[in-house]
Amino acid sequence: MNKRHIRALAVFGIAVVALTGARGSGGGGCDNHSSSGSSSSSSSGGSGSSNHDNDDNGTSGGSVSGGSGSANQALRDITIDKCAYDAATKNLTARITIKNDGVLDYDYDVTLKFKGTSAVTATATTTDIAVAADASKSVDMTTPYTGTGDGSEYTKCEVTRASRS
Repeated sequence: MNKRHIRALAVFGIAVVALTGARGSGGGGCDNHSSSGSSSSSSSGGSGSSNHDNDDNGTSGGSVSGGSGSANQALRDITIDKCAYDAATKNLTARITIKNDGVLDYDYDVTLKFKGTSAVTATATTTDIAVAADASKSVDMTTPYTGTGDGSEYTKCEVTRASRS
């Protein structure tokens, strides 16, 4: 083998290491997934996001807004268990569960909106829900139904605001 072939193989070997081996060490690479001292993350709803379906009177679905910041921890502690129209009381009702995984007791304030095909959004608010450390509590939230039908225009619930103190 002559020097030109050896040099070409050496250059080829360095190029292969530079393109493949460097990615694992936090360097360049071709896929923009380097980990050279910075990181990024994204969240679409946070870890507390939750969707539940319910068959009562055609009303279903629920979600909890939220992100990954500490200010949104109260939102991540909440799940929606039920979202329905109660024909007996003529109220829109939702059952939420608040799970406090922390080491401190908290009082929660929650605002929930009933949404759907109606142009009017119905809102229910509850305050001072005491949840002990490492415990959970279920609460019913209601608001009067102001429509003339069977409540089927409200198809989902969403916790839009929550705080804990």
